[in-house]
Amino acid sequence: MTATVAVLAPQVADQIAAGEVVERPASVVKELVENALDAGARSVRVEIEDGGKALIRVSDDGSGMSRPDAELALSRHATSKIRDAADLIGVGTFGFRGEALPAIASVSRFELETSPDGRTGTRIRMVGGKRDQTEDVVRQRGTTITVRGLFFNTPARRKFLRAQATETRGVVEALTVLALTRPDVAFTLTSDDRSLIDVRPATDPIDRVHALWGRELAETFIPVAHREGPLEVRGFAQRPAQAKPAGRKGYVFVRGRPIRDPFILRAAEAGYRSTIAPGDRPSLILFLDLPGDAVDVNVHPAKLEVRFRDKFFVEKVVEEAARRALASLTSAASLGPAGELAGVGFQVPGVGGFGSPLEMFPRAPLTPDTGHLTPLLQVFDTYLLFQTDSGIAIIDQHSAHERVLYERAMRQLTGDGAPAQRLLLPLTLELTPPELDAVDAHRELLRRVGYEVEPFSGRAVVVHTAPNPHPRFDAARCFGELVADLAGGRFGGWANRLERFAATYACRAAIKAGQRLDADEMRELVTRLLAATLPAHDVHGRPTIVQLPKDELERRFGRA
Repeated sequence: MTATVAVLAPQVADQIAAGEVVERPASVVKELVENALDAGARSVRVEIEDGGKALIRVSDDGSGMSRPDAELALSRHATSKIRDAADLIGVGTFGFRGEALPAIASVSRFELETSPDGRTGTRIRMVGGKRDQTEDVVRQRGTTITVRGLFFNTPARRKFLRAQATETRGVVEALTVLALTRPDVAFTLTSDDRSLIDVRPATDPIDRVHALWGRELAETFIPVAHREGPLEVRGFAQRPAQAKPAGRKGYVFVRGRPIRDPFILRAAEAGYRSTIAPGDRPSLILFLDLPGDAVDVNVHPAKLEVRFRDKFFVEKVVEEAARRALASLTSAASLGPAGELAGVGFQVPGVGGFGSPLEMFPRAPLTPDTGHLTPLLQVFDTYLLFQTDSGIAIIDQHSAHERVLYERAMRQLTGDGAPAQRLLLPLTLELTPPELDAVDAHRELLRRVGYEVEPFSGRAVVVHTAPNPHPRFDAARCFGELVADLAGGRFGGWANRLERFAATYACRAAIKAGQRLDADEMRELVTRLLAATLPAHDVHGRPTIVQLPKDELERRFGRA
């Protein structure tokens, strides 16, 4: 009987292993640069030709290797990172599989040149995984690996490589991700002698973002820093005003290793609830640090996916980290070029909502708690200008009041409701059939914000009570617009029904542009805004506050 099971030849096994690690030129660059970083490199240079299909060369100034180590590194299952299975838990380096170099060498014309001391070095050449030449060389400390003719001996795989421009973009993205993980390392990338990346070491991570993508994008980011239990979340989140439906950048790193995890990004986006329009997606750069035994990194051949011991805890902490970042006034928009904005320089009294339902702005005297809040003026009956310790804050009165009312409405909808004003003359309103359906579907929510509604006859309803969030409030107009919005789905896209209703109500009930406020009213509105959970953004994702730093004023007037 003929045997049907056979042991693969080493060369075939190497090519199969290459299929797990080497998908395209970007995969080669990723593996080689990660090895360079693990070797302690402070500078990494990458060169490619024809998108990496013709040439990939990665040079570093890391620790280098002796000849015995260099020869072993090209053997399957060889690694300097682990010695037994227990070492797989909590591994703190980029790579440890011991497959990358022999896998790459098996599908290319491969050359490794390395020196551990800057005096004696080793050069090893391989063709299709077979050792071709080993010789001594004199070179500086570090390692250079050259890969030519990727997949030259596996034409079926080579034909699936994409166009030069596409493969080049893949290499740029792979190196960009690694450059984000190590702002202390210099990276350069040239493609057919054209410089694509050239970033110097940076002490501040935001400087690396600036170097990679430019100042305009870097200034849309605010810092994220939150710790809960064993998990620390750091990085950058984009201001809600700059979030767009497409073109966002989303990066997640776990213990310094880049991973693909859409659930982590989705959790961070959940922290943006009620600050961006449905469908908009902010750019995010998140670094998660947690104990090694809380995450398994050995679940993907290229280590691009991980498994958390408590996935739901991680997602909860990430969401809270994003929300806390947005709660800071540094998330407000800026008129100046400076990326960092100081907060408003005064203490906000602990207020939770408006005092009387009939009075939006109680006439409370200034107290020490209100600190240096200095009203300047209202312009165009729409914008409020205030002096702060660090410059000038410009506030959109409608957006600001909308944020205040939204958070107040959410408390009312999840609590006992709001105090309502019984109308001396009940309102009788005629509605369309879709509007009648909307009233019926939202009757309890309407009651909780202050509207008590009952059917009358035909298509008419009677409104007996109404909220009164400010002295200029038009109860009939607000009710009509609110019901029309609910019936027409104008505020569609909200995942949570209560949030959708609260956002619709807040938009319609807030004071409008064009309504004049006195100094006390302005002060009270800003105080309420700054006591909100997410003060810098309304429910549509528009900014409520724009800050003009003092140093920018001085620069423009020639004083700096």
